[in-house]
Amino acid sequence: MRLAGKKALVTGAAGGIGWASARALAAEGADVALLDLRWPGFGGSSALQLQSLGHKAIEISCDVTDRLAVEAAIERTEKELGGLDFLVTSAVFSDREMFTEANIDGFQKTIDVTMWGAFWALRGFSRHLIARNRPGSAVLVSSPHAYIATPSCMAYNMAKAALDMMGKTAAMELGPKQIRVNMIYPGWTDTPGERKFFTEETLLQASKQLPQGRLMKPEEVARGVVFLCEDGSDCITGTILSIDGGSQLPWWSKRGTGEF
Repeated sequence: MRLAGKKALVTGAAGGIGWASARALAAEGADVALLDLRWPGFGGSSALQLQSLGHKAIEISCDVTDRLAVEAAIERTEKELGGLDFLVTSAVFSDREMFTEANIDGFQKTIDVTMWGAFWALRGFSRHLIARNRPGSAVLVSSPHAYIATPSCMAYNMAKAALDMMGKTAAMELGPKQIRVNMIYPGWTDTPGERKFFTEETLLQASKQLPQGRLMKPEEVARGVVFLCEDGSDCITGTILSIDGGSQLPWWSKRGTGEF
């Protein structure tokens, strides 16, 4: 129970890496606030699952692009969980179109959720800790898209690149306050969001070409989140942890050559 007595807030907690991170934090003893815009349709079942581990858990419906809503969620977390030690920003949205033809509403929403959503959460979390003179750790779920110029993903690429610099700058500014900020680069991960762009058959065939021959599991990324929150990583800040199964290696250029 490496995180016993600690309190965490996770955005995008209804599924994928966010939900896996919430479960992993709770399994290590943390109380968790689960933020997601989709909660009214889940009936409290996610919080109940975490409560079954013997810890507090609350669900908060929150649009992360709304600064006031995020700040209110942080205050509610403080009130109902009794504090706040960790932040995980996993809320994300993505449309994929060539930028010259992109639906601007979707393009803007991708940036608003992915970049501004992380910013409002990180800002509110940091201000909360500073006001109470408390240390803490924030983990921003980023992506190799931050530096790989993937076609049809301009808004997402832009948002993740900005998120990386956001995290590094915050780590510099917050270091004297004993608040750490790090980023995680998941590899190609098997989440519901991938089904927006790919069929099951496409995912299966493409995953076989990856260095390990499979997609990442959200739970594997979540283990890195726990590591960056626990005391054992107290000297790690402003860095990027890749948990990608080797997907950032030059596997794409070898695809179909028989060399893997």
